[in-house]
Amino acid sequence: MNNLSLDGRTVLVTGSARGIGRELLLSMADHGARTAVHYHTSAEAAREVAAEARSRGAEDTMTVQGDVTDPDSVDGLFAAVESELGPVDVLVNNVGDFAPRRWDELEFETWNHVLETNLNGTYLCSKRALPAMRESDSDSDGEYGRIVNIGYASSEKGLVSPVNFPYFVAKAGVLMFTRMLAAETQDDGITVNAISPYVVENSEEFPEELPRNRPASFDDLIQPLLFFLDPDSGYISGENVEVDGGWLPEHV
Repeated sequence: MNNLSLDGRTVLVTGSARGIGRELLLSMADHGARTAVHYHTSAEAAREVAAEARSRGAEDTMTVQGDVTDPDSVDGLFAAVESELGPVDVLVNNVGDFAPRRWDELEFETWNHVLETNLNGTYLCSKRALPAMRESDSDSDGEYGRIVNIGYASSEKGLVSPVNFPYFVAKAGVLMFTRMLAAETQDDGITVNAISPYVVENSEEFPEELPRNRPASFDDLIQPLLFFLDPDSGYISGENVEVDGGWLPEHV
């Protein structure tokens, strides 16, 4: 994907001040995108990512604050991006907190927060991005729009555990939403896909045994992202790429 050009494309990655979101955004900066570094509370980290993006040649880069679980805040952050960089061509829904405790030990606020950041945030940001994507005529062959959602490995297989249960529920919902939205946008030149990692190099905890004896690297996630963004991938939608090294979740 080294020859992929994102020149003239406006990219918004939610939660891109740190971790996976940061690396995905910078990978698109490397390919010439106009980049919006989104954050909720990590303003200084977001400014550092923006500076790094500019150093890689993405001169049209901004930071934007917003709460993806609040409809008015989502509208405001998109309006800010549209005003400075233009309509969003590529949306990566990366925000999603988790709660690694048993379901019956969680306060309702924590349970709800996990569902809201993972599922509601994906819904609200996608809904806000779609009208401009549908109106876009920036692609020589017609409309171009890309939505990439971050899931979790084996969520499609009904992965359940009493620990971190609302996270699994939310990620299963994200993948269902991905397939529904792909069908809804099939005549619009827009694709909607998902990338679902297991353990990634920045994960807080690592199991004793890992597939292929290592966690997924950021590069392992960047490869399917760039594939989905390629204009030649315009017929591929509603798909979920599991980046898990062949993990079989016998135990969670």
